[in-house]
Amino acid sequence: MALHVVGNVCVDDTFYVERLPRPGETVNAVATARGVGGKGANQAVAASRIGAEVVFRAALGDDADAMFLRAALGAELPLDGLVMLDTPTDRSTILVNREGENVVVTAAASATAFDPTGQLSWPGLGDHLLMQGNLRADVTRVCLEKAKDGGAITILNPSPLDGGPVPEADVIIVNAGEAEAMAGCADPAEAARRLSRGGTASVVVTLGADGAICLDRGAKDVERIAAPAVAAVDSSGAGDVFAGVLSGCLTRGVPLSIATTVGVRAASIAVTRRGTLAACPSRTEINALITGISRDLS
Repeated sequence: MALHVVGNVCVDDTFYVERLPRPGETVNAVATARGVGGKGANQAVAASRIGAEVVFRAALGDDADAMFLRAALGAELPLDGLVMLDTPTDRSTILVNREGENVVVTAAASATAFDPTGQLSWPGLGDHLLMQGNLRADVTRVCLEKAKDGGAITILNPSPLDGGPVPEADVIIVNAGEAEAMAGCADPAEAARRLSRGGTASVVVTLGADGAICLDRGAKDVERIAAPAVAAVDSSGAGDVFAGVLSGCLTRGVPLSIATTVGVRAASIAVTRRGTLAACPSRTEINALITGISRDLS
């Protein structure tokens, strides 16, 4: 069984500041970094490090940034799912303050132009498809529908939200703010129930330092997963680490509650490091997490 990740990839330029600037204000960075980003790429690599067989599809431009991304991703993923478009390669600028909070702005010409729907003969019976909110809404919807028709299990992390209807998926992964916006309910547990479409979908809501809750398909009650106490440095890649690790676990047949636990602990490592993809735990670290969780459950 393979995990097909269809999404975006971009260059992340991160500026670390003492505090985020007010409107019209300039602040000096205390440090900078450049690396691989984009929710699709981040989640694909995180899933690969859990041991899932990952097929990653995204669009690049024909420029130096594309060469940089190919070189960086080549050690992590097969690159034959990357296509070249007549657009600039996507880029994000990230500001991170000393508390680890961040703001992000992205130029997404390649993701906006990317339409792989004509290639959707590949997610088959037993495969999984993971998507985010970076592609056009119509492309995301068609990809999910065709994958479902082919017998694949669909997973959607619909960030960033565009304000429109959210496509249906077998598993929905959202943070607390997204859950409230989508369900019209401030209580994460009740929001999960509403998003489950009467129990036909599984829902996971991340709660930052408070961990996550998960509602398995058909279950009546949510399960709460606590997060380890850590000193956060940079939260900009944590959500992607969580979604990728959880999806990789599901592809390998791990139950949702355990997959959520592994995702929470992996994200707790990520927030203690700077960067987006650079903060993702290594294969060795993730294997140690799984071993520790298995020991705790035995």
